[in-house]
Amino acid sequence: MSFSLLRAPIRRAALPKSFPRTQLANQIRISSRRFSTPPPEAGPAPKSNTILYVGIGAVFVAAGVAYFTLSDSGSTAVKSGVQAAKVKANFVPTKEDYQKVYNRIAKKLDEAGNYDGRWFLWPVLLRLAWHTSGTYDKDTKTGGSNYATMRFSPESQHGANAGLNVARDLMENIKQEFPWISYGDLWTLGGVAAVQEMAGPKIPWRPGRIDGVAAQATPDGRLPDATQGSDHLRRIFGRMGFSDQEIVALSGGHAVGRCHTDRSGFDGPWTFSPTTITNDFYKLLFDEKWTWKKWGGPKQLEDKSTKSLMMLPTDYVLVQDKSFKKHAKAYAEDNELFFKDFSAVVAKLFELGVPTEQFVAPEPWIMKNADEK
Repeated sequence: MSFSLLRAPIRRAALPKSFPRTQLANQIRISSRRFSTPPPEAGPAPKSNTILYVGIGAVFVAAGVAYFTLSDSGSTAVKSGVQAAKVKANFVPTKEDYQKVYNRIAKKLDEAGNYDGRWFLWPVLLRLAWHTSGTYDKDTKTGGSNYATMRFSPESQHGANAGLNVARDLMENIKQEFPWISYGDLWTLGGVAAVQEMAGPKIPWRPGRIDGVAAQATPDGRLPDATQGSDHLRRIFGRMGFSDQEIVALSGGHAVGRCHTDRSGFDGPWTFSPTTITNDFYKLLFDEKWTWKKWGGPKQLEDKSTKSLMMLPTDYVLVQDKSFKKHAKAYAEDNELFFKDFSAVVAKLFELGVPTEQFVAPEPWIMKNADEK
């Protein structure tokens, strides 16, 4: 049976705080992730440059010039054109074509249900989009979602990316069905679908990313280390170009998902409804009593009342650092404000590293949820 009929009631259901840990493990539907007021519907996008790019690409293909032989300093427009021409001559995807990809991702996740008998896949899909985008360095203008370099080793093997092969394999199946879409567009569109299908806000998104080569992969250490404090967060997120407010808003992604000891070393979910995006992450930070967990793993906190939830050191600094705390408190008190700011910061994250001229539309699109007509 398809999970689509159950999605809406399940995604809005919250478990009581006293929910036993053993039952929690059997009921919550999540996948691992270490980290990681919509605008009005955009009107028809102006005619893009994609047709021009396809024409340019066709010339190169006819001459036998492969995409991967283009130098890193070559025109991104030419690269994008070659990539499009490689797939299908004269095919220019529209918003409707990308909506079909979104719908297929949602259907695939419903069909998959879970990958290890317990946890559902939406959170790990969000983590994939997060980690492919969060490698951006604003000073060197390297990294980000443009080249989807997590396809290559050693970036795919970085500690922060442990377990993401599950999401990449799932997306590879979608890629085979829609070979014209770039990996960067596919992965970030999957992240948009994950947020929206987990009852989160609409995320503005537009395509235009191109596939890169292994030489463009980023070094290790660009993603957050969960054992660190506020200085580390400001350094990592500041390198991407985020403010304190944006750091706190983006941290709200921990409303969903869980940590696994065989990946990050940490263990447990952040909230009682880890496949539904709400401001519960912030509420729990303030409302629960958090103590350091006594165990053989890395330093993490657990809620005193049920001992079934966890917080990372980088989560706890949101209520310890004065600047972070005021934003976290605001989100704990106002879910609508959290949704508005979370939508904006996720949209910004997913576009990191993509030159503006590559986008096929001047303004981002709003993709329909799978259950919208």
